[in-house]
Amino acid sequence: MNELVFLFDVDNTLLDNDRVSNDLRKFLAKEVGLNRCNHYWEIFEQLRLELGYADYLGALQRYRLENPYDSHLLALSNYLINYPFANRLFPNSLDVLEYCRQFGKVVILTDGDVVFQPRKIERSGLFEAVEGNILIYVHKEQELHDVERRYPAKHYVLVDDKIRILSAIKKIWGDKITTIFPKQGHYALDEKEVAKYPKADTSIERIGDILQLRKDDFIKSK
Repeated sequence: MNELVFLFDVDNTLLDNDRVSNDLRKFLAKEVGLNRCNHYWEIFEQLRLELGYADYLGALQRYRLENPYDSHLLALSNYLINYPFANRLFPNSLDVLEYCRQFGKVVILTDGDVVFQPRKIERSGLFEAVEGNILIYVHKEQELHDVERRYPAKHYVLVDDKIRILSAIKKIWGDKITTIFPKQGHYALDEKEVAKYPKADTSIERIGDILQLRKDDFIKSK
């Protein structure tokens, strides 16, 4: 059993996914026009509500089913698959993963689809940085039994930009986990949403601030 296991989210925790989405919007508007672009994002948001995670390729497939003779939007598939995700990592993200490895095992714990999310993790350099320790679920807060089975530990550290996720997992694991809340991305900056939940054990302004923490900071828990 590991003494300490770090669980890192990807989108808006290690990687600036808001910037990725903005880039996609700009590309689509330029490539296929504003109307088609808006229709794609309407499908995307509808699918996110249904699935509980962002599914860019799934939204593209649904768009195609609804518009079988409109091939213009398929340009997005190439754009997505070849997107330079490494350029969208937050500053010091890789340094943080390397830093935490001296204290325990480092694992990516994220929600997402089974094609695009792994591609994002690989192309960004995160797969290599965590030595292939990747967990991708539909709803990760509902799969903690599998997390414990794959990476048993005396104590866990969860780093995630969604206070809802931090709160849900804290409620289940209690003192067995230390939650760290990087205030990055639109979820973390939504003050009304954040106010609905208890505070995380530790809040930081940016992912790079973890480099200032010590082992004792990781194993303390409210």
